[in-house]
Amino acid sequence: MSTQTTASVSTHILDTSAGRPAEGVAIRLAARSGGDAEWTALGGGATDADGRCKNLPALPEGTTHVRLDFETEAYFVKKQAEAQQDAPATRDSGVFFPEVAITFAVVPGEHYHVPLLLNPFGYSVYRGS
Repeated sequence: MSTQTTASVSTHILDTSAGRPAEGVAIRLAARSGGDAEWTALGGGATDADGRCKNLPALPEGTTHVRLDFETEAYFVKKQAEAQQDAPATRDSGVFFPEVAITFAVVPGEHYHVPLLLNPFGYSVYRGS
């Protein structure tokens, strides 16, 4: 039986179009206590070279819902600019998903690792370990 009074959260991002971690993606973390409560911004960070965000803040006691906001637009704009140095653009230069927001329920004492599998035209998430 766990004695922790709060849940904990971690995440990482894999760019499935490149088969590599997505570095430099800003992530914001918000929490609320109950489905009707207001969201409280807790802070955030950015992914490192391994696609991991290691400095997400702790969740406050009583948290029941968590939201991770991934700012993907800057990542894809930078990636498109780097690709265009080598070859002309062959796709629409717009960013289809400028951000990804993932909301999930948590219970005290549990750890939630939420990986984001990302590409320019789609994404998926799951509860990892």
